[in-house]
Order: sequence, then C-alpha cells, then structure tokens
Amino acid sequence: MSTPPASATGDTGTAISDSGTAALSKEVRAEAARRRTFAVISHPDAGKSTLTEALALHAKVISEAGAVHGKAGRKSTVSDWMEMEKARGISVSSTALQFNYRSSESTADEDDPGNVINLVDTPGHSDFSEDTYRVLTAVDAAVMLIDAAKGLEPQTLKLFQVCRHRGIPVITVINKWDRPGRAPLELLDEIDERIGLTPTPLFWPVGIAGDFRGLLRRGEDGAAEEYIKFTRTAGGAKIAPEEHLDPDAALEREGDAWAEAAEESELLSASGQDHDQELFLAGQTSPVIFASAMLNFGVRQILDTLVALAPPPRARLDIDDNPRDVDDPFSAVVFKVQAGMDTAHRDRLAFMRVVSGVFERGMVVTHAQTGKPFTTKYALTVFGRERSTVEAAYPGDVVGLVNATALAPGHTLFVDRKVEFPPIPSFAPEHFAVLRVDAASKYKQFRKAVDQLDSEGVVQILRNDVRGDASPVMAAVGPMQFEVVSARMKAEYNVEPRIEPLGYALARRTDAASRDELNRQRGVEVFTRSDGVLLALVSDKWRLQYIRKELPDLTLEPLVATTD
Repeated sequence: MSTPPASATGDTGTAISDSGTAALSKEVRAEAARRRTFAVISHPDAGKSTLTEALALHAKVISEAGAVHGKAGRKSTVSDWMEMEKARGISVSSTALQFNYRSSESTADEDDPGNVINLVDTPGHSDFSEDTYRVLTAVDAAVMLIDAAKGLEPQTLKLFQVCRHRGIPVITVINKWDRPGRAPLELLDEIDERIGLTPTPLFWPVGIAGDFRGLLRRGEDGAAEEYIKFTRTAGGAKIAPEEHLDPDAALEREGDAWAEAAEESELLSASGQDHDQELFLAGQTSPVIFASAMLNFGVRQILDTLVALAPPPRARLDIDDNPRDVDDPFSAVVFKVQAGMDTAHRDRLAFMRVVSGVFERGMVVTHAQTGKPFTTKYALTVFGRERSTVEAAYPGDVVGLVNATALAPGHTLFVDRKVEFPPIPSFAPEHFAVLRVDAASKYKQFRKAVDQLDSEGVVQILRNDVRGDASPVMAAVGPMQFEVVSARMKAEYNVEPRIEPLGYALARRTDAASRDELNRQRGVEVFTRSDGVLLALVSDKWRLQYIRKELPDLTLEPLVATTD
C-alpha cells in the first residue's frame, strides 16, 4: 500500500487550510484514478484461482504459480488457504490481492508507478454464491471467465445477472484455449444469444482450441495489427515469453492458421463487434480475450485491458441516494468477515472497500450501525494466508481489519460527515438443517462457534421458541456451506457438531402479523434470523402456492436470487 499522505491532518482537531484540503482532494482523486478494482467470476473449475495467480505472477507479486490440478510436486494454489479448498481443488472463500502494474502499452516515463490493481478472488462453487454476491458490491468491474470447452454455465449466468443488476461492466476471458474446445465464433454467438451481451474481441486466437499458438491483436475495422506468439514454460509456472510479429511475418510463420484468424477478425467487424468504450461501460458490450491461465498465455493482455478499459473508483450512493464522492472524507463498506485464517491467533478479519478519502492505519473511525468509535490499529492486506501491514489506502483499495468483532457484511465506517451505505441483501436459502452438539461440556464453545460463523455470513442462523437456542437452524444457498460449518467447528473450536437436514425447500420474508397463522399451516415454520428478519420456511413451491391462494393477506416476500 501507499505511504500516508503528507497532506493529511495532524493532531485531532487541527484545521486543514483551504489549500491543504484542496491538495489532499487532488491527491485522493489522482490515487483513485490509478485504481482498478475487480473480481473474477466463473463456474466451478473454469480456472479462476489459476488465473488469479497468473495475474499475480505477471505483476511479479509471486515468483511461481501454483496449480490445483497440476503435476505432482506443484504446490496448491496460493490463494486457496482452507484445508477443504486444498483437498478438493475449489475455492470456497474470498481472498484479496493488491499490486502495482505498469501496462505494456504505457508511454509514461519510468518514474510513473503505473496503476494499482485490486483483485478480489471469489468462490467459484455455486453453493457459495452469496459470498460472491457480497464481493461484487465492492468492485468496479468483473472478469467473466468462460471454459472454452463448456461455454456459458449456470453459475456464470447467475453471477453475470448480478453484475448486470449492479451495473458492473464485464470483460470476458475465454480460458483453457490450450485444450480442445468449441469454435471461437460459436462461443461468441452463445454469449450474445443467452445473455444479450455483445462480445467485442480485442484479441483473436491463432490456432484452434487445443492448438493455441498466439493472439492476433485486432485494430480498426478488425484489421490485424500484430501477432503475439507465446512460448510454453515448464509446467506453466513462469511467465510465457512473447514474440511480436507484424502481419506479413505472422502469415509466413503460421500460414493458414493466421489467414483464418485474420479473416474471422474482419468478419467480426462486419457484424459490428468492435470495441466501443461507452457501450462497454453501459453494460451492453464486453471486450473478449482468449487465454490459457495454466500456461500464462494471454494473461498480460488481460491486465493491459483492465488498465485501459475498466473504470476507476467512482462516487457511491448512500442509503438516501446521495453520492459520496471519492475525495469526500474517509468512508468504507465492509463486504466480508472471515475468521480462522490464522489458527494460531483465532483472529477475525473484516474486509472493507474504501469508498472515499484516505484511510490511515490507527485512525479512529465511526461505525455507522452503532454510532460507536472504532480504532483501526491492525490493518492488513491478505492473499490466502499471506499478510502485510497497510499504512494507508485510497478509494478502491481493500483492507482487512483485524479483530473487528462488531463489524458485519454491509456495515459502513466513516469519519467527519456521517454516511451509511445500503445494506447487502441476503440470498434466498434453499437448504436447511438443525445444528446440535451432543456433548454438554462443549455447549459453550458450540454457541461461540455458531455466533462467529453467523456473523461472518457462512450460513444464516435461524431460531424460534419451539426449537430453542440449543438447536439453531442453518439456512444456506448450498449444502456445502454446512460442510464448511462442520469443518471449521472441528478445526477452530474443537466441537463435533451434529447436522440434521430439515424438510424445507423455500424461505420467504414475513412479518409479526402473519407469524401465528403461518405457523398453523402444514409444512410451514417461522423463524427469526439473527438480524431480526422473520423468515417463513416452506416445504415446497406447491405448498407456497396454496397458501398464497388461500391466505392472500399473509406476508410472504421473496429474497434476493429467489429461483421460483
């Protein structure tokens, strides 16, 4: 992170002169303009964590990339830190990474530090959609990763709809082009037809899927500007060397493969599939890059595209729809809480996205939800289990606050002028289970574990008078969230929980006036969520339809991402 700004306020209560305020405002705007904060979204096993590390490798943050499914002896993906992630080769938690990057297209002088990239890795598994949804509240752009052999998959579609709903521009990366897959034009047609997003390739593959030779850089009207040829490295653990050739040399080198790529590029222009920045930011088009994250082919081009096209941090609307500009006094929104990342200390990290102003480690901020002061003595950047101390941060940066026990996803922190940002809605759960512990001696630890995992948002915890505190009900988007609860209770609290599935399939928001009548209905049970919201759990959609028809005055409102 950057060093604290020289123009920041000194002792508490010391006024900043008008010129000092203007200088600080200018500095914040300049730093915000350098930032690119984005998330990678995909279906499971599309190569998301591998791409995250390939990007870090190109930015020289790590010296060697790991691979989840690599050859024997290669390490697990650095960004996956939970034992479950390493064992299964999936990501079930979010991780954040910041690095400086100078685009290869940059013409600035050598003293220019370039851009600051904030990359937030997300869970790919559909059972953890809610965690990904929270991350998408903290970014300015998204990279949609598509498997070249499988095309658009259900989880990718679901997350794209969240991006569209939030107005997040999307850059598309078609990954695994080094393996057999579908034709490139077929993949573009699918994107256009299924999600109504016009794909506008910036680079076009030379060689079919499975024979990835390099990329054709598309120029005006689709004309080939140059050929970027890649060379493999051992196991894809190092940056792939690039050779840049003009079109004539490319034709001589690659023959028919180059000629076919050049022809297809011109066809794209004839179909109106050239990049338009205004349409991209409006969410109508998506720049497309073909890549192989495993081999590090096309990765530098992804970074260059993010720097050139992705928007920097902008003003954010508060709960009253008033904009909080980037150069306003400090404010931030918490989008994730995670414990257990350091088993030796049992710490709890709250990840916040800086919205405005300058964050300085040790500053006292106000917690909007309680009105109480909060001291930011321990502030970190976190990538997997690797940590480094943050001294200062600017709009777009992601900071982890240690032992932030009062903070939860959706909370706001600020200084000076009060602000509160809209809360992050909870996803509609579809799986429910009773959580118990058999050993009475472990009950205190059990309660502590339940409260901790609930506050992190690992699952939603529901209670009612009939079941009591000893048997809370877990509500989750997918059943693997229950496995995470069980694994973390064992590892962090030495508690062996008993999980018993409940026969409910839907949840709807209700109110106190409807509670008693709903509880009298067969196949319905009303609970109170930890945030005070009343939820009616229903056995199936037919029972829900019957109740709505017979008792239309009862409140049964859908939650975010309800599937029916």
